[in-house]
Amino acid sequence: MRNIIVSVINDLVTDQRVHRMVLTFAGEGHHITLVGRRLSSSIPYGGPEADVRRFRMLFRRGLLFYLFFNVRLFFFLLSRKSPDLLVAVDLDTLPANFLVSRIRRTDLLYDSHEYFTEVPELVHRPVVKRVWEKIESWIVPKLSVATAVSESISKLYTEKYKVDFVTIRNTSLFREPLPYPEFHDRYISTYKLIYQGALNVARGIELLISSMQYMENTMLFIVGDGDIREELQRMVISKKLSEKIIFPGRIPSSKLHRITSQCSIGLSLEEDVGLNYRLSLPNKLFDYIQARIPVLCSDLPEMSALVRKYEIGEVIDQREPEILASQMTTMLHTKEKYLTWKKNLDMAAKELCWENEQEKLIYLLRKILN
Repeated sequence: MRNIIVSVINDLVTDQRVHRMVLTFAGEGHHITLVGRRLSSSIPYGGPEADVRRFRMLFRRGLLFYLFFNVRLFFFLLSRKSPDLLVAVDLDTLPANFLVSRIRRTDLLYDSHEYFTEVPELVHRPVVKRVWEKIESWIVPKLSVATAVSESISKLYTEKYKVDFVTIRNTSLFREPLPYPEFHDRYISTYKLIYQGALNVARGIELLISSMQYMENTMLFIVGDGDIREELQRMVISKKLSEKIIFPGRIPSSKLHRITSQCSIGLSLEEDVGLNYRLSLPNKLFDYIQARIPVLCSDLPEMSALVRKYEIGEVIDQREPEILASQMTTMLHTKEKYLTWKKNLDMAAKELCWENEQEKLIYLLRKILN
C-alpha cells in the first residue's frame, strides 16, 4: 500500500473527478489523503473513503487567498510522513506540491482540470494572468508526469512546454438512469431542462434564463453554486420567471443523477471566452450521457465534436434567446429524432465511462510507483 495525497482548492464536496480518482487509487490498494478548503457553506464530505483535511481560510478569493492556501498546503504536505505520490489538481495547488516534491524527492502528478491561464476570470485581468503564467512557465517544464481533460488542451500544453500531457477525460461512472418518483410527480406536467455545474461567468446561464421567456410548459433546473448565483437569481425575479426556473443549489452526485435522469435535455452552453472554454469538455456532458438525456451544447470544438460523433443531441444554432428557445422546443417535440438520440445515448454511455477512461490513469500510476 502506498500513500497518495491529492490536493485541490475547492471544498471536495462536488468534485466528481477527484472522487473518481480516489476510487481508482483505492482500487489499486493505496491509501488516499484529500486536502481542500472549508467554506462557511460547506456540507460534510460524502465522497469515497479517504482521510480528509479541509483548511479554513481568512481570505476567500484573490492573490492573497491563493498565496496563503499554498503556504498552508506547503507546510501540511511537508509534515506528512513519507507520501509516495503527490497529486496537484490544477495550477492553483501546484506551487506547494512542486516545492515539497523537490524537498522530499517525492513523485508528483499534475492533473490539469482546465487551461488555467485562459479561464474567463483571468482573460480581462492581464496583471493577475501574467502572475499565473509566470508560475506555470516556471514549474510545468520541470514536470515528468501530467494529465489534462481534453485532447486539445493536452496538445497545447505538450507543444508549449515539451512535457507529455496524457488526456484523461472527465467521464462519469457507468450508471443506468434511476427513478425519482417524488421529483417526477412534483413536475409531472412539464418538460424539464437541466444545467448542472458551476454558476460562474461565461457559462451561458444568462442566455438560458432569457430563453425561458419563450418556452411553454417547460422548467429549467440550474443545479450548482458559484460566484454569480445571486445575480442569476435576481435576473430570474426581474423577468418574472420564478415559477419556471429552479435553483436547487449544490446536490450530491448520487441524488443529482436521479434528478438528471428525469430531465429531457442537458445543457452546456459555455461561451467562447478564452482558450479554456473553447477547448473544454465539461464533466456535465458525460453526466447527461449516463442519465441518457439528449444534449444541447455550444458550437465549441471538443464538446460539439462529441455530440456530433455519437449523435446524442444538437449544437446550438445561434446565441439569441428566442432562437435558442425555438431550437429547444423543436428538440422536445420531434419524437423520431428524440428516440434516435436516446438509442445512441445507450451506446455512448457504455463507451464514455470512467471504467474505461481510468485505464490510462492506472497505467500512469503503476508506472510512477513502480
